[in-house]
Order: sequence, then C-alpha cells, then structure tokens
Amino acid sequence: MPRRTVRTAVTFCAAVSLAAITGTASSPTPAPSPTPTPTPTVQRQAGRPVMVDCFWHAQVRPTDFILACGDGNSRLTSLRWSQWHRDSAVAEGFNVVNDCKPYCAAGKFHSYPVIVRLNAPQPWKKHPELSQYTQLSLVYTKGKPDGFGQWVDLPLWN
Repeated sequence: MPRRTVRTAVTFCAAVSLAAITGTASSPTPAPSPTPTPTPTVQRQAGRPVMVDCFWHAQVRPTDFILACGDGNSRLTSLRWSQWHRDSAVAEGFNVVNDCKPYCAAGKFHSYPVIVRLNAPQPWKKHPELSQYTQLSLVYTKGKPDGFGQWVDLPLWN
C-alpha cells in the first residue's frame, strides 16, 4: 500500500475516533426512564395485593401461574378465585406437576385438584407502592404428587 494511502487511512480513523469520543462526551444525558406503571388490571385492584410471576409481572386473579420458574415442572391452572382480599385470597384449580420419571425431560405431567390460599402480603421490593402475597398454600383434594403432603406451604418470590 502506498505511504500516502496509509497516512490518509490513519488520519481518517483518528478523526472518526475523535469525533465519536467528542460526540459521546457532549451528548445530552438521557432522561431517566419513568417508573413502569402497573398493568391496568393491577390499577383497577389498587390497594389489593398482587401475585408476582416468573417474569416479574404483577398478576391479579391469574387463571394460570407457574410455581417452578426454572423448569416449568409445576404450575397452577384453571384457577377460579372466590376471594381476593387485602389479607388473603382463595381459589380452586389444578396443580399440574411433572413426575420426572425416569427424569424430568422424559416425565409425564399429572393434574391434581387443589385449593390455593395466598397470604402474608408485604410491600413488593420492585414496586413498593404495591403489596404482594408472599405465602402460597396448596391443599390437595383428590390425590397428590408422590412425596407431597396433603397440605403444602410455599414462599412466593419477591
């Protein structure tokens, strides 16, 4: 490559780099993003606790809810809420659980009727203006997964 072409290329790259640095340094600081507003469903239920799902979304009276976020091997389905109060909530539905036999990828899902109770509302760390249920109890009404008791208490994430 001729000497002049190399010098021109180096000069051009230096000028572009200097312009990029100067442009970045003098760019206006972006405005802070506004605090996300709760979903319309949550706004309608203001003052009542929410359930926080695996994707950190506030849920009010969800019909389905994943209990095992990592692998989806346990979830609640067909939930019908009879109560959703400031202290507790109650629903009937099904706990669909993978038996993981012989291992989870080859396992089969089984559905067990349950009564779901939510309680122990606390301020939600992500949105302290909302409270979230932090405790979930399942009562199996017909059959239950192997190794489970008739009543199971689970903490909900925050």
